[in-house]
Amino acid sequence: MKLSTKLIHAGVEPDPSTGAIMTPIYQTSTYVQSAPGVHKGYEYARSQNPTRAALETAIAQIENGRHGLCFSSGVAATDAVLRLLVPGDEVIAGNDMYGGTYRLFTKIFEKAGIRFHFVNMADANAIRPHINANTRLLWVETPTNPLMNIMDIAALAGIAKEKGILLCVDNTFASPYLQNPLDLGADIVLHSATKYLGGHSDVIHGCLAMNDDGLRDRLYFIQKSVGAVPGPQDCFLVLRGLKTLHVRMDRHCSNGAAIAHWLRAHPKVGKVYWCGFEDAPGYAVAKKQMRGFGGMMSFTLKDDSLEAAKKVLSSTRLIALAESLGGVESLINHPATMTHASIPREERLKNGLSDSLIRLSIGIEDVDDIKADLREAIG
Repeated sequence: MKLSTKLIHAGVEPDPSTGAIMTPIYQTSTYVQSAPGVHKGYEYARSQNPTRAALETAIAQIENGRHGLCFSSGVAATDAVLRLLVPGDEVIAGNDMYGGTYRLFTKIFEKAGIRFHFVNMADANAIRPHINANTRLLWVETPTNPLMNIMDIAALAGIAKEKGILLCVDNTFASPYLQNPLDLGADIVLHSATKYLGGHSDVIHGCLAMNDDGLRDRLYFIQKSVGAVPGPQDCFLVLRGLKTLHVRMDRHCSNGAAIAHWLRAHPKVGKVYWCGFEDAPGYAVAKKQMRGFGGMMSFTLKDDSLEAAKKVLSSTRLIALAESLGGVESLINHPATMTHASIPREERLKNGLSDSLIRLSIGIEDVDDIKADLREAIG
């Protein structure tokens, strides 16, 4: 099946008892057994749920993987991957990343004896000096949050395979419609399904996809044992969201391109970070491994002050000032005080994330209305 068709049909079969075309919401905590240990594949809803099983099948299929696992949030999915490690293990991660991931790494897992190296991976070979006998995991975002840096997944996968290291790619910003890291050699793909997969700003959810059977079993054991699983209603909402991912992403991409070029031409705008500019540092890699450049971008003002940025952030009417991204509506965000506030200021500045940076998640509204709102807010 073509990807657009797969997104509509992946994981979905007519309900055997009624013929319902949509996967039912199995709102149950347990399942009746005909004898001790004799059941229909479901024992307890923390371990298995038919609605969740349908979504896990769909996630695997749309990422061209063999297995999918669902969690109560993107951070819970991240937590599960990190629980593969033991004290003394080391992780190489990108130095531009979602603040919640950085917080989990440094405030939770560092205390558990895991060591992290935060590296600019724009050149894949930059990770080599940080690899040692204790390195177990390579953690990659591409495009990155919020500076839209691009990492060469295939090149990083080659190094990871050479050194026997797991590669996990956070594919949230691109979505499976634009990028499939497993096809490029990644071992695990992660999504905050709260974002583009759900697509309607009405669910908190996370998921993983992988090919290796043993890795799936280890992660399923963590999922079942830790219990950070999504409810069936949340899984139903993500299943619903997947069916329109392709049409939404097409509009996110076209609107994103129009707004990025419009911002770049605005006399009061300083720098625009968007991976679709032909002179962007990662453009060649992005064009090679992605099918489009998406609707995420960040920008600064020529009046590069926090006060000027706050004025813009507080002046939009159509575009909502809010955390998160990837919904049908456009959102504006201030990383330094919102999504990335958990990263120490000196670390943010060192990595290029200034106090005045503004992040945009471009929605699927009429692009002229988005422009008009930004024009009024920027002045």
